[in-house]
Amino acid sequence: MAVLLVTSAGGQSGEGPSPRATDNQKAPDSTTDSGTTSTLDSTTTDSTTDSATDSTPTSSVTTESTSLGRERAAGSATARDAANATAKAPQAENGSFPATDTVTASAGGRDGGGGGGPASFPGQPRQEWRRRVYFREEFEDGDGWKKRWVQSKHWSSYGKFQLTAGRFYGDKEKDKGLQTSEDAKFYALSARFKPFSNEGQSLVVQFSVKHEQGIDCGGGYVKLFPEDLDQENMHSNSTYYIMFGPDICGMGNNKVHVILNYKGKNHEINKTIKCRINKDTHLYTLILRPDCTYGVKIDNQLVAVGALEDDWDFLPPKKIKDPYARKPRKWDERPQIEDPDDKKPEDWEDFEKIPDPNAKKPNDWDAAMDGEWEPPLIPNLKYKGEWKPRIIDNPDYKGEWVHPEIDNPKYKADPNIYRYYNISVLGLDIWQVKSGSIFDNFLLTNDEEFAEKVGNQTWGIRKDPERIWREAYEAEEKRQQQEETKKKMEAKEEEEDEKKYKVEEEEDDEEDEDANQPELEKDKEPTEEENRDVGGNGTTGAEIPSFVPLDTVCVRETVMSGSSL
Repeated sequence: MAVLLVTSAGGQSGEGPSPRATDNQKAPDSTTDSGTTSTLDSTTTDSTTDSATDSTPTSSVTTESTSLGRERAAGSATARDAANATAKAPQAENGSFPATDTVTASAGGRDGGGGGGPASFPGQPRQEWRRRVYFREEFEDGDGWKKRWVQSKHWSSYGKFQLTAGRFYGDKEKDKGLQTSEDAKFYALSARFKPFSNEGQSLVVQFSVKHEQGIDCGGGYVKLFPEDLDQENMHSNSTYYIMFGPDICGMGNNKVHVILNYKGKNHEINKTIKCRINKDTHLYTLILRPDCTYGVKIDNQLVAVGALEDDWDFLPPKKIKDPYARKPRKWDERPQIEDPDDKKPEDWEDFEKIPDPNAKKPNDWDAAMDGEWEPPLIPNLKYKGEWKPRIIDNPDYKGEWVHPEIDNPKYKADPNIYRYYNISVLGLDIWQVKSGSIFDNFLLTNDEEFAEKVGNQTWGIRKDPERIWREAYEAEEKRQQQEETKKKMEAKEEEEDEKKYKVEEEEDDEEDEDANQPELEKDKEPTEEENRDVGGNGTTGAEIPSFVPLDTVCVRETVMSGSSL
């Protein structure tokens, strides 16, 4: 079931791609469905389960008061952060709108947790921190998702999503998600919620994805868009705030994208974060904090942390090389040198070959005709190799010269790198060669602890049963493949045996024909009656040559008839 929510407070100011409306502006009615969309109860506690969380519809604004034990001081927030978090919002860089009231301050810190709790600064009253869930989608209402998610029409060839739990799962109904269903396709689908800003508080982006098809090349990431996105015209070049999630292209090129938009330009994280590439469901979490730190989790385990300014090239470097500094001419960077006092011994032979001392010039050698005579070369028995002076430590060595650095005059710190306005659309804008990926458990909130708890109650519950089923499925699949392979081999052997039998049968037939050949020839011998017509020379009467004398013929006929001459 989807939950579309928004903060109860939010000034509009600062940078970001063309913010055009305040956080309190409502989302278009065409993208929500009152019959299937509910919100969290404002009295929900940390121990509330997922099912209880979604059961009580109240208002479009969801807040949750934390207990005193969960409230934290903004230990890592600076006075500058407090001033920016509580000041009236200035005009946007790429758009203008009236300034609003001050926003509720909160802080995260490098160690994070629970959105950081309320900020407390000198001269400022302690403010109550409230949990906010801006968007949550777990697809528990069947085809109701089709009323909340919009298919882009930018290209007619976009692939289609279908709702399914896939081939293996923990719970067939609860584990249903959006699955890519067509190979070699681009996909463009998005859901809208009421616009909000993460100013002064953490932003947690979380979702799960399962590549049960054994993906070889394709994306598994999500994008957050500003409010002015035309969902039916969403495409790969549409302006977005955040792109986060796994991207796989072959076994050696798989990583987690963390691309953040700053002043209209997209910046990829400088670190390489490897993603999971097996067929199980994995949970991906991105945390942006108001002290300009971040965290990336996979399966609720931190895999990357740091400062936004350090791990992205948002700003010019703080330090640059002094353009006027030059290495001194006498600066010696050689740790070792040749000993200038080392001399080659006088008897050192460094010629590998020498003229043969025993060679004599031939007597008939004509210098005018043959040129100057030179004795042939022979190996030098005293050769010791090329002489080199020994190496000693350089007494003048000063180490490697380091170019001096100075403060970069172009650098200017920005405490609001983390901040976005009018976040209003979550979209799947991906390409996949082999389809079958399932996306589920989308969550946008300001509470890190709540996000981790939701992850444990969704992905955490399904992961073990799903893995067991997947292993059993693969074992059965392997068994079937082995049986098919065995059948093919048996069929091939039968075919080969049949061919062999035919060859042997043909050979036997040929042998029988050879054995019967003498009998056939015997059958062809002339009979006694035929012999009567055969002459003494083996010819018949009809074959008597015309040149035989007549008296010879008469004698032959007399002999054959038995008459005496």
